[in-house]
Amino acid sequence: MLNTIKRWLEKILEIVSISLLITMAVIVVLAVIFRFLGKSLIWYDEVASVVLAWLTYYGSALAVIHRGHLGFPGLFLKLPKQLRVAAFVTAETVVISFFTLVGYAGWYLLGIFGEETLVSLRWVPLSFTQSVIPIGSALFIIAEILSMPDAWHKAMAGIDYEKVMIDQAIEEASQS
Repeated sequence: MLNTIKRWLEKILEIVSISLLITMAVIVVLAVIFRFLGKSLIWYDEVASVVLAWLTYYGSALAVIHRGHLGFPGLFLKLPKQLRVAAFVTAETVVISFFTLVGYAGWYLLGIFGEETLVSLRWVPLSFTQSVIPIGSALFIIAEILSMPDAWHKAMAGIDYEKVMIDQAIEEASQS
């Protein structure tokens, strides 16, 4: 059941992240074309920064599912098992606590924005553009929790997940 939810969330985050990346590329190309023609898009800077923020939040949640964020697996796996347990639990607690705080702060900010809108596009509410903070934080926490059992088993078994992924990629590349 947990793996099914994890796979669904992964696919949704992949679709959202790829869509945002394509949107960002289209916006940048359009901005370059219009600027070349001497008719700059007044909304470009504001919308591009919002799309980049969304891509960052949703992409980071996707990276969490794969445990693709920076870490110190060599150092971590050299720790005695009891310290590895403490380090794992501490790290997970700190990350989840941090994103809970960020999500709460984002939710709080949405109430402050009220009727404010983007400067260049008056019909786009600021609360819509900034909703990525609590939503992205919640997705990050969910992804962290869904990926935790696999990460726990690998950590306790002393398996360097990054090394396994690199070795698999090298093997696949050499077979091609």
